Formats: sequence, C-alpha cells, structure tokens
Amino acid sequence: MSQEKNLGKSTSIGKERIIVALDVASRNEALHLVSLLPQARFFKIGLRLFITEGPPLVREIIAQGKEVFLDLKLHDIPNTVAQAVEEAVRLGVNMLTLHVAGGKEMLKRAVEVVKAGKKGPEKKPLLLGVTVLTSLSGEDLKEIGLELTPSQLVLKLARSAMNYGLDGLVCSAQEVHDVAQLTKGRMILVTPGIRPTWAAANDQKRITTPRQAIERGADFMVIGRPIIAADHPEEAFAQIVEEIQEAIS
Repeated sequence: MSQEKNLGKSTSIGKERIIVALDVASRNEALHLVSLLPQARFFKIGLRLFITEGPPLVREIIAQGKEVFLDLKLHDIPNTVAQAVEEAVRLGVNMLTLHVAGGKEMLKRAVEVVKAGKKGPEKKPLLLGVTVLTSLSGEDLKEIGLELTPSQLVLKLARSAMNYGLDGLVCSAQEVHDVAQLTKGRMILVTPGIRPTWAAANDQKRITTPRQAIERGADFMVIGRPIIAADHPEEAFAQIVEEIQEAIS
C-alpha cells in the first residue's frame, strides 16, 4: 500500500516526513511547541502527555489542522484493545501504535474496528505495529529470554504485522532497509531514534541520522529532543527538513 495514497500528502516534501514528538508534560508546553512549528504537519502524543492531558489536547491539535500520531503502543487482551481503537477512531487521530507482540487476535480485532469506523475514502487511524523498541539492545533481549537479535526479531514481527493487515511498522532505521525489502512498499515505515549529528543520543541505543533513515527506506521519522529541546525549535526543524530534502531530491 502506498504511503502517499494513505496519507493524502506528498512525501517528496521534507517537512512531510517528520513527526514531531511532543515529549512534554503539559498542554501549555505542547501547544506552545505546535505554535512554534507552523510548517510541521504531524505531532506525536505519547503516554506521558496523553495521561496528563488526554483526548481534549488531541482534539485541540487536530482543530488547528494538524495530524496526531497517538503513540500508546497498545498491548492488552483483544477486546480491551479493540475498544481503545474504537475510541481512537472517534477521536480522529491519524496514526495509532500497537505492539505486534500482542498477537494475531488482538491485531486483527484492531484492524476490523478501524475498517468498521471508516468514513469516506481516507482510513483513520493508520495502525502501526511496534516491533522492537529502540532502547533495547541484543543483550536486553537475551535477558528476557529471547535468543534472536533485534534485527531478527524485527523481521519476524514485521511478517506477522503484514499478515494481520496493519498499515505500517515502527522500527529502527538500522533495520528499515531489510523491512522495506520484506514489505515491498506495502507498509508505511516509521522510524524513531532519529538524531541529527549535532544532537545527543540520550536514552536510545540504536540511532540514525535523518539522511541515513531516508536513504535506508524510512517513510517517516519521529524526532523529539533535537527539535523540542533546541533553543530555537523552528530553526532545528528547518535544519532537519533541509537534510531530508537533500536526501530525497
């Protein structure tokens, strides 16, 4: 499935490739960042901000003409996840994450709920499967009883996500080339852990620059601290857009 077809915008424009992570704790901080970044289309709301501010903030951001990537990484029994996805459909978010490790029944129920709630030609939300968190190393996987490397586990979970009808995947840009080869353009590929060379790695062990992510096949990149913690977020955003534009032109 085509990324442009699903998202309704051209991904040949650098700014359309960035999902700005609103990794802050309050409504005021989040809305201030949105106001500072008029060129940004996508904003990620994760667990912390969603717990503190909830659906009202999501609605406020959508009302400003922006798209919300709701990164809750759902992982529960099928009925509970299906009910949560139904609420996300009502909320109008553009993308929603689920752990592929939740299994066949959980994922299929989520897909069915989105299809049932579809209004018009555009499908919302796009369901993105989370494979291996970018904070996890091979040693971390061994400690929880998994003998696969992160790359092997990503591909195993990617096959499952594709078979169960998800729209895309969240995976490290270090694995995105192999995932792209596997999915053959049928899934949207979103990569976290993106850090320009001038930004610190922080708590993510497997990082990649925006240029590297694009060259390896990423469709979208989740970028937080390098933008929101910058002295001038709008300048940091523009600098990253320029790097992406050079990579895709």
